[in-house]
Amino acid sequence: GLGMAGTADGGLLAVHVDVKVKDGCEEAFVEASLHNATNSVQEPGIARFDLIQEADDKKNFTLVEVYSSADAPAAHKGTAHYLKWREEVAAMMAVPRTNKKFVNFFPASLDGWKQEEE
Repeated sequence: GLGMAGTADGGLLAVHVDVKVKDGCEEAFVEASLHNATNSVQEPGIARFDLIQEADDKKNFTLVEVYSSADAPAAHKGTAHYLKWREEVAAMMAVPRTNKKFVNFFPASLDGWKQEEE
């Protein structure tokens, strides 16, 4: 079936968080975000947590977050690493962060999203 995360068919929820940082904050944002991302992928409800930077405008980033349940985003926002990240990056924001939620079709299972350690 095609349902939102947390429904009977167990669909995955993808969230894209768009971030624009102030000039000169790019490296500090990446450093803070890598700490958050490496801890976030250890959470049981997170299938994937990517940090990407726009090639043509280095001040723009997107966090690509894939959750395995409807409760996982709220659980993530209660973790120490998220709260630390939120505090660390607050002054770096050029504009407030925005996000969009997506229904995920492919990969259709957690196995397809599994992150491999290098």
